[in-house]
Amino acid sequence: MTLSRIVMRLARNPGTEFAGGDDHRGYALTAPLTADGHLDEATYAKAKAECVVRRFAPDEDAVEGRLTRRGQNWFFDYDASDSADDEPVHKLGQHRFAVGEYVTVNDEDGRPLTYKVVEVQPAG
Repeated sequence: MTLSRIVMRLARNPGTEFAGGDDHRGYALTAPLTADGHLDEATYAKAKAECVVRRFAPDEDAVEGRLTRRGQNWFFDYDASDSADDEPVHKLGQHRFAVGEYVTVNDEDGRPLTYKVVEVQPAG
């Protein structure tokens, strides 16, 4: 079973305080990918405990969580006992994780923000 380390940094988000993006805000995600860069659902089912996420920003402590799935919806979950903290990831199962691709994550206030994939490597 192969897992990948994916780093996404905040991209340009016109109309927000992040209009120019912010390379110091983002996510580091460990997840299984198919050969074409999509989430590998079969491998995820076997490796859920290893599928983790770390949210980072310069003005807050890093937050550790897990990649979770309910039905066809994927979330970054920071507290298994409370779904209020979940950050939905827009159509995550359809995204291709390759450098230069974009992913939309709803922040803790429910606001959709776009992130750019800047790194995809085998997890060590």
